[in-house]
Amino acid sequence: MGTLGLDPYAPEATVSGRTPGAQEPMTTHDPADVSPSVLDRARAVWSRLTGTDAEFAPGRTNVAVAPASLLSPPGWTGLVVLGDAALVTVPDSPTAGLVTAALQRLGPDELAGELAEPGRLRDRLPFHDLLGPAHLLFLAPALFRPAAPTADVERVSGDDPELLALLERCGPGDAAESALAGITSTAKAVRQDGVIVAAAGHELWPHGTAHLSILTDPGFRRRGLAAQVASAAVADALDQGLLAQWRARSPASRRIAHSLGFQETGLQLSLRLADR
Repeated sequence: MGTLGLDPYAPEATVSGRTPGAQEPMTTHDPADVSPSVLDRARAVWSRLTGTDAEFAPGRTNVAVAPASLLSPPGWTGLVVLGDAALVTVPDSPTAGLVTAALQRLGPDELAGELAEPGRLRDRLPFHDLLGPAHLLFLAPALFRPAAPTADVERVSGDDPELLALLERCGPGDAAESALAGITSTAKAVRQDGVIVAAAGHELWPHGTAHLSILTDPGFRRRGLAAQVASAAVADALDQGLLAQWRARSPASRRIAHSLGFQETGLQLSLRLADR
């Protein structure tokens, strides 16, 4: 662990071990509710991931040709809405024309609604495959609400054998979904009989952003341990002056983020468009 390997379009990058099910609708938010400084930093990091000089513009949906964009897998279309602005990356100019025409009547708020329910988006922008949608939540330091301590949380190295054992016990699906193997920080962990059963940390993204990852042993879920280690990991990131980012698809993951003070800030979706 500890090698920077950004994977912003992974299916999930926060709490792993959820029960598959229908998406919970995105919490309606007024962009004014999110701190302008937090929103500006969030937009700066996601703009950086496009690999171009494309930017979020309030009240607009910008489409950029960005073949090296990290908003989606290569050759796909990446869509991100943050507050009242949207940024879409496409692999080439023909796709840019197609996407621009399809989305030209959608403002960022309307696009966010369609990202939350991709079936609606398919009618105007047919696609073969998708990753997401993922909810993007960010934390203003003044809003942080640490979880009440209910377990002993300790700091462990990212290459601690027990941490690696946790990844193995959770299986490749949950391990990859959590992105815990990619953290560049130390981990915050809870042990049971000497064995790590829950852990959290962050991967350092551009512009001083801490992308959080949390994983809990299948046998120890629904005990509040995810909130315990996540709270400690968030505190660690804030102590370093980092912007804490939480990305989630499941309602359970979002509830934990909300409990710690994170605010719903946007949505992300990646599409492999249908051939035209």
